[in-house]
Amino acid sequence: QVQLVESGGGLVQAGGSLRLSCAASGSMFTVMGWFRQAPGKERTFVAGITWYGGVTSYQDSVRGRFTISRDIAKNTWYLQMNSLKPEDTAVYFCHARVLGNVYWGQGTQVTVSS
Repeated sequence: QVQLVESGGGLVQAGGSLRLSCAASGSMFTVMGWFRQAPGKERTFVAGITWYGGVTSYQDSVRGRFTISRDIAKNTWYLQMNSLKPEDTAVYFCHARVLGNVYWGQGTQVTVSS
C-alpha cells in the first residue's frame, strides 16, 4: 500500500524559511512533487522532480525561492522554501506518479505572516 507522509509545515514570518518533507512507502515513483491549495482556490502545482536524473520544474512564482530535492535511499523528497511571502500561505500536498497512478499526501499547513 502506497503512503505519502508530509512533515515540516508551520507558521513563519515573511522572509523566513521552511523545509517540507514527504516520506513515501510502498512504491518507487517516476515523478514526485508538491502542490498547494490556498483557501477558496484550486490546488496548483508548485514544484516537481524526476526520480531518474533529478530534473526539476517550478511554478514561476516560486522559482528562485523554492528548491525541490530527493533522497533516493530514503524514498523521500523535500521542498526548501526560502524568502516566504504571505501569498505562499496554503496547505501543501506532496504528490507522486508511477505507471499512470497518482498518489497524494494528507497535506501540511504553511502559514506566512506579514
